[in-house]
Amino acid sequence: MLRVHFSDADLARTRLCGASDPLWDIAISLHRFQTRHGRWAHAEWHRTTRRRLREKGLEHALRRVLLPLYPRAAYFPDFLTPFQGSEGLDAGLEAVLAAPPSRVRSEVARLDRVVGAPSWAVRLAERAVREEFVQLLRAYHDVAVAPYEDQVHARIEAERAARCRDLMDGGVERMLASLGPSMRWERPVLHAAYHPSVDRDLYLDGRGMLLVPSYFLLQRPITFADPGLPPVLVYPLAHEPAVPPLSDDPGAPLTALIGRARAAALCAIAHGATTGEIARAAGVSASSASRHATALRDAGLITSRRHGANVLHTLTPAGASVLRAAAGPDHLRDTRTPHSDGR
Repeated sequence: MLRVHFSDADLARTRLCGASDPLWDIAISLHRFQTRHGRWAHAEWHRTTRRRLREKGLEHALRRVLLPLYPRAAYFPDFLTPFQGSEGLDAGLEAVLAAPPSRVRSEVARLDRVVGAPSWAVRLAERAVREEFVQLLRAYHDVAVAPYEDQVHARIEAERAARCRDLMDGGVERMLASLGPSMRWERPVLHAAYHPSVDRDLYLDGRGMLLVPSYFLLQRPITFADPGLPPVLVYPLAHEPAVPPLSDDPGAPLTALIGRARAAALCAIAHGATTGEIARAAGVSASSASRHATALRDAGLITSRRHGANVLHTLTPAGASVLRAAAGPDHLRDTRTPHSDGR
């Protein structure tokens, strides 16, 4: 069990990561190769990625280098998932490369004590060896993570839409209370199911916490083993894909294509909307709003999941693309990309 202790200052500084963290994606996707548990959730990814790794000649490196350094166990080195990864792949890999040799040796030694480390791992303290290792991480990311970036981003945006609703309805504490069945909020402590061999308390001491939703993670959240590092809690996603909109009013082209009410419904759903909110935005009855949502879902433009007493509808990547196309090039030039939000 993990118990995260929040003060009022910590609650004020707690935030939700604006996008996927590619270094955590690398680490946790490697865990997916080490168990059959929950494989149904990533069955297509597992099958396709295995084939791609073979085609790229990376299967040997996967077995001999990556899997031993990222065991699905009580511990793997913190320097492999630096806090800077929240700023993107390049920033994260630079941080891996810049880790002090003494820290690398210490964490590899801890890995060896906890689950065993390959004999060559201590050489990661050497700059040249770590440069080769970082190249391998980039190659693995290109094969196993990058092809799924749109899907991952969509899932995270759906999660953000739901969590932001909790934040607006009940503040940070409501958001913490809604992170999933593996976590329980009892002020001022967040109780989280953790690795069975670990029982620990994490005191944030006014630093707040970065919440990082993970596409590849199942069941239990993960945090750094070193309590002195910036507090991060990586937790499993609980919602289907969605992508934020680039326009609240797609205008005449979309209306001509799918009708005024259905176009209004799609715009409303762009921010995440319940059936009742769709009805108000489109000026139709609740039953009509439900039919419009069904048609949009059947067309692959939205996805729907129950959220509390309501059904929350969010965009799929295809739905977001439709709104972008309807918005026109002038709008696209003046709009921030989804990846720039909160990075």
